Amino acid sequence: MREEPTDEVNAAIAEIARRYPQPRSAALMVLHFLQERFGCLTPPLIEQAAEQLGLQPVNLYELVTFYPMFRMRPAGRWHLRLCRTLSCALAGSAELHRYLCEKLGLDPSERGPQTTPDGRVTVEFVDCLARCHQAPAALCNEEEWDRVDKGKLDEFLRRLESERGDELG
Repeated sequence: MREEPTDEVNAAIAEIARRYPQPRSAALMVLHFLQERFGCLTPPLIEQAAEQLGLQPVNLYELVTFYPMFRMRPAGRWHLRLCRTLSCALAGSAELHRYLCEKLGLDPSERGPQTTPDGRVTVEFVDCLARCHQAPAALCNEEEWDRVDKGKLDEFLRRLESERGDELG
């Protein structure tokens, strides 16, 4: 993965910024663009984007570390985010997170995203997926999962195993 923006990427950032009344207003869209392009948001990318937008790097780091859709490390092919805020917590998301981590051989007490040793699955316990009315909520890549339970997680794990068999066969 190349971390330094090319002239083409810099031009794309400038084009995104031109769509907004203030360069600062383009920050989220620029971060989305960079993550799509590079797979994750590294310090050199964040710092370059901040410079182009006329911001301090901390202004972008605040966004990257607050919003669960941004990541500073590459994610596995399957990135499963489980919500941990109040509605989801009351509906059992902590138990679901623990269950999934244990099934995948990950440490449920670890903070931040964890990726399985084979690099296929990243599990992350995040703040607010804005689906409180469907708690507990999850996001698998970009697919929203509502009212998640162990059965839904088991179905996901079976799909992973079946996929592994297809890769080997």
